[in-house]
Amino acid sequence: MDESALTLLVRRMTWEADGVLSVELTHPDGKPLPAWTPGAHLDLHTGGHVRQYSLCGDPRNVSAYRIGVLNEASSRGGSRHVHTALRPGQTVTASEPRNHFALEDAPGYLFVAGGIGVTPLLAMARDAARRGADWRMVYGGRDRGSMAFTDELGELADSGGDLTVVPQDEHGHIDLATALDGLPDGTLVYCCGPEPLLAAVEALCPAERLRVERFAAPVVERAGGDSAFEVECRRSGVTLSVDAGTSILRAAETAGLSVTSSCQEGICGSCETRVLGGTPDHRDFLLSEAEHAANASMMICVSRRASGRLVLDL
Repeated sequence: MDESALTLLVRRMTWEADGVLSVELTHPDGKPLPAWTPGAHLDLHTGGHVRQYSLCGDPRNVSAYRIGVLNEASSRGGSRHVHTALRPGQTVTASEPRNHFALEDAPGYLFVAGGIGVTPLLAMARDAARRGADWRMVYGGRDRGSMAFTDELGELADSGGDLTVVPQDEHGHIDLATALDGLPDGTLVYCCGPEPLLAAVEALCPAERLRVERFAAPVVERAGGDSAFEVECRRSGVTLSVDAGTSILRAAETAGLSVTSSCQEGICGSCETRVLGGTPDHRDFLLSEAEHAANASMMICVSRRASGRLVLDL
């Protein structure tokens, strides 16, 4: 287990919408929790799984974290365990918050939320409202009963923002062309939700002003096959042989190295590892183009070696 892992107490669980529970987590001894910023998430170890949940509370509240958990029909066990077995008074293990979806300084924001993707955007809207920045949110969901945190968002909008709620059963899908039309200069667009929504926003919005967070990796066609390569794990003194059909992560686990992972799709950041030498073939959907070019770290669940001898801090 990571030495920085936190043991947290489940203080409160609240129904926020049909199938959506918020979970409030505190230090068992009442101590302050590590700081976080809007867009951050933590890894929750529960029910034998490790899953990522965005923090949707107030960063100024150092006594508690809050996450929103959808009881997904296609759950691999994480969200189902939260809904069926996790209860107030129990303790869970979690990572410290990390942020690959940070809210950048800008004069204005458009937040586009789909379903449970509203959770990181709620914290962002709260921060933008506090700073007096111009912000709008367009929030789509299956129906009103399934859309969490609408009351909180409405209160924030009343203090100076703008909220448009788009239940699909009443209004169909979000009119993205209208929402994205005529954005003032400098406005950044933050989007979180299911892949069809992200793909549609990416098709309409200039990449330089768009920031997205994904639930799952999109399908990418790659020409040619992968080849085997070796990875030097500097810290452990182990050299891994990574076969064509094996990830660095899987090879490290087979060799008995302690590695943290969750999604295994290159979208969560759990397995991010420092690069000490060589050039990675970045295949994640999390790091920016600039971060890929810097080659300071890589996601070992999906990325491979591009050239040189790959040396990692493992």
